[in-house]
Order: sequence, then C-alpha cells, then structure tokens
Amino acid sequence: MRVIAGKYRSRKLTAPAGMAIRPTSDRLRETLFDVVAAGVDGSTWIDLFAGTGAIGIEALSRGATMVHFVESSLRAVHAIRRNLSELGIQSGYQILERDAAVALRVLGQRGVVCDFCFLDPPYRRRDNYEKILTLLAASPLLKVGAQVIAEHEKHFDPGEDFGALHRDRKLRQGDAVLSFYRLSSQRNVTTEDTEEHREMC
Repeated sequence: MRVIAGKYRSRKLTAPAGMAIRPTSDRLRETLFDVVAAGVDGSTWIDLFAGTGAIGIEALSRGATMVHFVESSLRAVHAIRRNLSELGIQSGYQILERDAAVALRVLGQRGVVCDFCFLDPPYRRRDNYEKILTLLAASPLLKVGAQVIAEHEKHFDPGEDFGALHRDRKLRQGDAVLSFYRLSSQRNVTTEDTEEHREMC
C-alpha cells in the first residue's frame, strides 16, 4: 500500500499485522482521485472508518488543507498516527477516535464543513451505509457542491437516495464500487461507469 501521487508520492503506508482492516486498493484510490482531482487542492475531507488513513493521507498529499480522520479502533488510530508521523505530516489533520455517527455530530457542533466525505464501513456492517448517509443528508457538514463517496462491494447496493442526498455516479473496479452522492440541489444525470468501459474509451 502506497501514496499514489502528490507530495508523498510512492511513500509506503502500513497497517498492523492481523488487523481486520480492508484498505482501499491502490487502483481504486487512484480511480477515486482521478474523478475528484480538480477539487482536492485546498479542500477539507472527512475520512470515516479511516482504517490506516490511506484516503485522507492521499488527499493531504494532493493538496487538501484539512482531513478529519474518524476511526473507532484504537489499533487503527495508532496506525494512522504512525503513517502520518513517518511521512512527517504534523498539521492539517484531526483524529477522532469515535464511532462514526458520534463523530459526525461532534464535527457538526464544532462548525466543520467539508468538500468531500469518504466512507468505507466494514462490508459485514451494511447497516452503516444507510445510517451514515442519512445522517450526512440532514447534517450541516456538507458544503455546497460537496461530494460524499461510499466504497462498497459490487454485490451490495447502498441505495440511490438518502433524504436530500442522491447518487449521481457509480464506478466499479473489480469487486469494489464507488458511489458518489450530492445533495439534491446539485444532482446531476445519473451515470454508471466501469473499469472495462473506461479502458474501451
């Protein structure tokens, strides 16, 4: 696992042995950041179920101003801190060792607003998708034009609509899928793309 691009390009990221963490693959991270590239510089991120912190660290590497890492596992939090330390990242981030739903309420109370929110719950906890996406739809955390990106397995669809939050794009790569959501006022025509389709184009 490595940082794909930016200031920390090609630097390795680690996860403690034996942890039940499923890091977003390098290829899927590359696909994600290809899609959002134009908006990353100067942006604020919320990285929910952050695991090793790979998504948030990739954002910082590419010029994000602030990343809020949210992770409930103490061992995973130690992994995030280690990766940040080994890269020499000393500012531009906050780590919340809390349940994702609780962390969203805390961030909202603190007046945090984000440009991007990424969530990758454990695949066995499918109920987390509906819970978190519904909370985000009703929260003050999303800036105008903000994107919420959910990673999920290809055999599970978290859904199109969660209150004011609507899916406007879906990208599949291998066994994983990225679903992109925006508030209804910024909804675009729904598109579905696949790795195979992009290669054909």
